[in-house]
Amino acid sequence: MLQLAHACKRRPSSFAGRLSGRSFALVFSIPSTRTRVSFEVGIAQLGGHSLFLPVGGQTGLQMGRGETPADTARVMSRFVQGIICRWHDHETIEELCAASSVPVVNALSDRFHPCQALADAMVLEERFGDLRGLKVVFVGAANNVSSSLMNAGPRAGFDVVVACPPDLAPDPAVLARARADAEAAGTSVSVEHDPAVAVAGARAVYTDTWVSMGQEQEADALRRRLAGFQVDAALLGRAAPDAVFLHCLPAHRGEEVTAEVLDGPRSIVLDQAENRLHVQKALLLLLTGAEPWTGPRP
Repeated sequence: MLQLAHACKRRPSSFAGRLSGRSFALVFSIPSTRTRVSFEVGIAQLGGHSLFLPVGGQTGLQMGRGETPADTARVMSRFVQGIICRWHDHETIEELCAASSVPVVNALSDRFHPCQALADAMVLEERFGDLRGLKVVFVGAANNVSSSLMNAGPRAGFDVVVACPPDLAPDPAVLARARADAEAAGTSVSVEHDPAVAVAGARAVYTDTWVSMGQEQEADALRRRLAGFQVDAALLGRAAPDAVFLHCLPAHRGEEVTAEVLDGPRSIVLDQAENRLHVQKALLLLLTGAEPWTGPRP
């Protein structure tokens, strides 16, 4: 996947037209900036056609009025060659997958954000080359981004540490699976509650917004619980001398990260964001068979 993503970035013209005649439905029930734009632009660059289909309101999909995900998936499968779904409830995406006869891509759910993890792995590979043994530390409340990062680490070869308050720890089932994958792959996935201890020796320090979509009513409480987990220059200074800063964006300067870090020379967040385009192009090429899979079967 990453090899193809790098090729898409280096030689975009080589892949133009690969998805000609193919259409993809973008089924989104929650707001999006990078995810929507990167998928729509990527599909267009590959010669395909995207349909942005919001849910709810007067012009939204019937799923907003009670049609089941299964019925939507069965009908969509007759029209399009792939469904890209961004939905708060992860179970809805699983229902779409179970009923669809075309590929379904999780473009973000409350449990996982796999496309982001692909971009994360790609930007780290660009910066450091070999990912094996690289220590990546996620600082803040465990969430969908950290869950997908834990899933990606064993597959890409890097170690993951989640530095979080004890009451905002990773989902036990996700953590157990990630640790089993890490043991099999010879990597590590761990949890630490002291961010200063966690970032020691890290080559990448990663954070996300303290208040995710759907948590607005808990915002003040979350900010209080995470006050000691801000990524500032002092915390980043405890990492390795060549450590970089990652953030999946949108960012809130002065909350989870200081402006000095986010806009500083060690921040590679814009490269990270750009790579959403390239990894998603690779993903669609592989899922549709427009590019043959040459690696081990998933």
